[in-house]
Amino acid sequence: MSTIARRSGSILLVSVLAALFLSLLSVPAEAASYRYWGYYTWTDGAWAFATKGPDQTAPADGAVEGWRFAITAESVSPRVPRADGDFDAICTSTDPAAGKKRVAVVIDGGTKDDAPEGTSPPAPRGACALVPESASGAEVLAAVATARIEKGLVCAIDAYPAQGCGDPVDVVPPTTPDATVALALPKAKATEPAANTSGDDDDGTPWLPIAIGGVLIAALAGVAAYRSRSGARS
Repeated sequence: MSTIARRSGSILLVSVLAALFLSLLSVPAEAASYRYWGYYTWTDGAWAFATKGPDQTAPADGAVEGWRFAITAESVSPRVPRADGDFDAICTSTDPAAGKKRVAVVIDGGTKDDAPEGTSPPAPRGACALVPESASGAEVLAAVATARIEKGLVCAIDAYPAQGCGDPVDVVPPTTPDATVALALPKAKATEPAANTSGDDDDGTPWLPIAIGGVLIAALAGVAAYRSRSGARS
């Protein structure tokens, strides 16, 4: 092979390798995935990722805050709570109070696929925080749940997960929205029993006829005993 041919082959090989190297550089690195509690606000009928931390926000009376535990990647849309932020449904059993505000909170522990190995997520629930008007989002959460906080991050809510905090995981999260779920809601307020004006006792049994009947039975028994004694004398 001539020197010119060898040079041409070397130049071609170098060009191919350079083009391959440049093509590899142009491919973005795969985004890492993380498992953590995300903080959201219910805005205009949809969940929006909070732009500030819960200790830097002060939700207004009637606001809805959301927390969702999920595996999320930069390349995937935020994994929002799977239930709507229905303030009326969540706070219907909590009466307003002077000097305080009501804030509804949606706490969604996510799916089984989101859970750390060997654990199961808690059922999603709604809670209504009755807190001072100046309370922050962190204080709202503390009013309805127990949070484990490390280095300023909410790592666990109600002891879930038991350990870890925003750990990277080798899992690709789904790109499609999660199916909606129903929330466990606070129990409705018990209604006061109506005043008893019918003469019946507390369990609905009419006590007046029973009392009269008892008196009559006692009287009849007395009459029978008197007649029995009178007959014995005669």
